[in-house]
Amino acid sequence: MPRIVGVDLPKEKKIEIALTYIFGIGRTKSNLILKSANIKPDKRAKDLNEEEVSRITNVIQSSYKIEGDLRRETHANIKRLMEISSYRGFRHRRGLPVRGQRSKTNARTRKGPRKTVGVVRAKSAKAPPPK
Repeated sequence: MPRIVGVDLPKEKKIEIALTYIFGIGRTKSNLILKSANIKPDKRAKDLNEEEVSRITNVIQSSYKIEGDLRRETHANIKRLMEISSYRGFRHRRGLPVRGQRSKTNARTRKGPRKTVGVVRAKSAKAPPPK
């Protein structure tokens, strides 16, 4: 199982797909990385030798921001939006959809499960008949 920039890649998948397991790398970046490292995209991850793994690692580290650095930058951007009290920051703070989606109905992924707001019924004045 090859390990690239701290992530274990699945060995049975093609390297083109396996690289997408790294946060910040999708199919397009994966193909660009493989092209610049001069590796065929249809090669399985288990078939890579150490030299090929090191070429991929060098290309990724020199050209792309991934994993921890990318997560840190994303969280910092969201935190900045919340601190300057922008509309988007407000939506993040409230846990609502940020990009203009409707929230009267739907938006359950962002808002979480429904909180039922119902009427609490008073107990009836009559007591149940004795047995």
